[in-house]
Amino acid sequence: MSHRQDGIEPHGGQLINRIATPEQKQEFLSKADFLPRVQLNERAVSDLQMIAIGAFSPIGGFMEQADYESVVANMRLANGLVWSIPITLSVTEEVADALTEGDLVRLDDPTGSFIGVLQLTQKYSYDKTREAINVYRTDDEKHPGVQVLYNQGPIHLAGPVWLLQRSSHPYFPKYQIDPAESRQLFKQHGWKTVVGFQTRNPIHRAHEYIQKCALETVDALFLHPLVGVTKDDDIAADVRMRCYEIMMEHYFPKDRVILAINPAAMRYAGPREAIFHAMIRKNYGCTHFIVGRDHAGVGDYYGTYDAQYIFDEFAPSELGIVPMMFEHAFYCMVTQGMATTKTSPSTPEQRIHLSGTKVREMLRRGELPPPEFSRPEVAAELARAMHQ
Repeated sequence: MSHRQDGIEPHGGQLINRIATPEQKQEFLSKADFLPRVQLNERAVSDLQMIAIGAFSPIGGFMEQADYESVVANMRLANGLVWSIPITLSVTEEVADALTEGDLVRLDDPTGSFIGVLQLTQKYSYDKTREAINVYRTDDEKHPGVQVLYNQGPIHLAGPVWLLQRSSHPYFPKYQIDPAESRQLFKQHGWKTVVGFQTRNPIHRAHEYIQKCALETVDALFLHPLVGVTKDDDIAADVRMRCYEIMMEHYFPKDRVILAINPAAMRYAGPREAIFHAMIRKNYGCTHFIVGRDHAGVGDYYGTYDAQYIFDEFAPSELGIVPMMFEHAFYCMVTQGMATTKTSPSTPEQRIHLSGTKVREMLRRGELPPPEFSRPEVAAELARAMHQ
């Protein structure tokens, strides 16, 4: 890759910026009371922000029908570029009927604040069951992603968007590093290779192990926990972030790791979301991306390593980011350290496997996760949060 010295290219070749200029913002504000309004839910707000900051490059707005249909059917945009998750804005028929293609539409957040503008180029209906089966591999309404899909409106609004301004994150302002900024940081540090790590769970020893294995072979680690909308029973983002701060303070090299937030909403789309997460990290400037066991999975909807196999469906040059595959890590009682089946001589009964679910159960019972599973400072933080 000839452009290595300037880092990896964004997906599609250009980093999108849909944040309104001061002049555009003034113009939109002057029209605020005259524009038709659509109120966004939290996930749509998150998608609007991700589009605006370039995290969803090359997407510059909510998808038109040709892109939507192509993504659902083939995991590609209409122009053939790899893209695995539809980025759409759905509304009721009543809301759609009040809008005319060609309109500028005022986008409000859940509190009614004016946060963005959509130039409406298209409104179209779509097949929810088809999207569920293709994207989530199930039409089971118990699946959290399918549930969101089935509860949303039957009409998609499409077209380019503008975010009125990029506000500081209410809880994690110092970790709000957008793609243009992360790329600049990587360049300043002189890092040629950076591996991204996606998580929606508190960090445990298995995560730490695979992060450090990856870090042995690249210049830096970009820890990028997702802080957008997650399931009700997932551990809250502020608790997860405190756990990462503890790890950064005690257990990671200060000069080779950056902690930043990913403002995306979680889809729980398993394999397709693994590709989606990789493309997002490519836009942030990562050259490599960690794909672990059951990436972005939920329940038993996906096979343990389906999210790794899906990368084989694309040519490496099409993805433009290198997936780093890891097996399920555990604490090996024989070697007294973290390992996987690739490195451990142990038999299954000599391995300590602990999952996020088991940890939550232990904490509810007032038990601290053992040091084989969690660093003691992290375990204490989780226990404190659980019993607040």
